[in-house]
Amino acid sequence: MQKAVTQHETELVLPTLDPPTRPSVADQVFNVLQQRILTLELPPLAKISETDIGKRMGVSRQPVREAFKRLERLGFLQIRPQSGSVVSLISEEAILRARFIRTALETQTTRAACEVLSAEDIAMLQAILDQQGVAVDSNDAPLFHKLDEDFHRGICRLSGHDYVWDLIQDHKAHMDRVRMLSLSSTSQQLALREHIVILAAIAARDSEAAAEAMTRHLSRIEVLIQQIKDQNHNWFVDMVR
Repeated sequence: MQKAVTQHETELVLPTLDPPTRPSVADQVFNVLQQRILTLELPPLAKISETDIGKRMGVSRQPVREAFKRLERLGFLQIRPQSGSVVSLISEEAILRARFIRTALETQTTRAACEVLSAEDIAMLQAILDQQGVAVDSNDAPLFHKLDEDFHRGICRLSGHDYVWDLIQDHKAHMDRVRMLSLSSTSQQLALREHIVILAAIAARDSEAAAEAMTRHLSRIEVLIQQIKDQNHNWFVDMVR
């Protein structure tokens, strides 16, 4: 006998969705454009249009429009319907906000990692650093940047706070562009050494040392801003004082 539906219950019928087996077209467009912006194949103030991108990538305008909106939300793009969309200038103010947010959040996930990471977790993070060493030797900046993301995201995830990385992702677009601009062989070596210090402190269960090492690592962005501005001042939005 079918159960009667009370006033506090709703008889809701929903379809079963098949899990996606690959990224959507919009995700693929977003990933390609984001990478082009990070590597400066699309530099600040470069003009792009939905129609042109759709033609070049062989897709309709709808997924391109979705990708554009996502890029705008993250700070990579300024959508101008009448005059064409442009890659946004790099905001020093946004970089410093992102650094503050990342420091506040990642020092805490690093402390948490000291308490909960297993030997297997440590080995997983060490494998990422080993791969970074290979990227340094080949001076592969895009690969190094990807592995850098994997390392920081790995600490968040393995400490049980994967959602923290989602929060960080929403704020760090301008920070990423400065970091990509600064990834010379020397800066890659320095960043790797800092990662090694962070992981060693986590492995030693020294939460204070790990948090301090993470803070130093993230604060280096302030030095990089000035170095990049000296070379490419027209790519930056001036600070609001």
